[in-house]
Amino acid sequence: MRFASRTQRPAGKSVSAWDMHFIAAEKIARGEHAILLTVGDTDFASPSEAVVEAYDSLRSGRTHYTASVGEPPIREAIARRHRQLSGQVIDPDQVIVTVGAQNALFTAALCIVDPGDEVIVPEPMYVTYPGTIAAAGGKTISVRSPAENGFHPLIEEIEAAVNERTRAIFLATPNNPTGAVYTADELSRIGAICQKHNLWLVSDEVYGSLVYEGRHVSPSALPGMADRTVTIGSLSKSHAMAGWRLGWMIAPPELAERAGRLSVCSTYGIPTFVQDAAVVALNTYPDGLPDLKAAYTRRRERLCEQLNAIPGLSCRRPDGGMFIMLDIRATGMAAYDFAKGLVLEEGVATLPADDFGESAAGYLRINLGARDELIDEAAIRIARYAKNLALQTV
Repeated sequence: MRFASRTQRPAGKSVSAWDMHFIAAEKIARGEHAILLTVGDTDFASPSEAVVEAYDSLRSGRTHYTASVGEPPIREAIARRHRQLSGQVIDPDQVIVTVGAQNALFTAALCIVDPGDEVIVPEPMYVTYPGTIAAAGGKTISVRSPAENGFHPLIEEIEAAVNERTRAIFLATPNNPTGAVYTADELSRIGAICQKHNLWLVSDEVYGSLVYEGRHVSPSALPGMADRTVTIGSLSKSHAMAGWRLGWMIAPPELAERAGRLSVCSTYGIPTFVQDAAVVALNTYPDGLPDLKAAYTRRRERLCEQLNAIPGLSCRRPDGGMFIMLDIRATGMAAYDFAKGLVLEEGVATLPADDFGESAAGYLRINLGARDELIDEAAIRIARYAKNLALQTV
């Protein structure tokens, strides 16, 4: 039997980085102590107010079909949050509620990318981007964001990559995996490229409320960008609600209307009780969970301080997001080999960042969403592993 070509490696060019996660999960299943610092989830519980609202909503019978694009209260709450975060005033009809941010990215790609189109993406990039773009028939064209440039994109290379087949630019700010927060000047220059060449800009802002240095800038609020920008968001990171699968895309009116048509034949709506809980979460904590951001800030400082004290390793403090990038290049090992040895010998699972793009080669992505004591224990184990490696090479 024949299969559709779009199903070939839908997660991107490689998924080998996740080997570490599965090794650690097997250790845990065997009763061994392992520390998972891979998946971008958190140790924080979802807001109790949202949990109570979901329970009450279920008890009241809010379990029937709903509008495929989302009911008015959740669309209005998202529109208010977008205004608070970006300064851009939008109509709630421009909001399409989706099954998490990934579904929003997928919907955006289907709306703006035709077979044969090219999409420029600064790398390091989130690993699902190439597969998402490919499923719409497009081709990902990556441009560098070197570590030497603070993992910020080389905008002149974005301009040079544009040709007659280019349809859009996808980016994430704060970036996953690097935590780089794009500046207003950088985004204005990228916006100017979009306007000059009539391109769409898809701005993944799921970490927009987790900024430690500088400030979050939403490209949609920049001059001339409202009619060509799609903003992606969710409650997963800001409100510790990853498992609720509540995300959204904000788009110009005509694109939002087209996305709404797609939602009829894809999700056919988000559970009503999840929408009710999301409204409460957004209204109660419009800026995200304050304790969560404070914890990540504390963990960022502590972990980077400990890792920077280890000979041969260097930790880059992120400007935003929930990950740090650990530079292991001075050890002479490939990131995959270092990470595999670390999880096998010390039970600490991290992600070798090479699969996010060549600009991240030689780095490990480490999640800050683990309890403080686990973060501290992981630093001790990483130091011990690095010391043993150094002794083996003497």
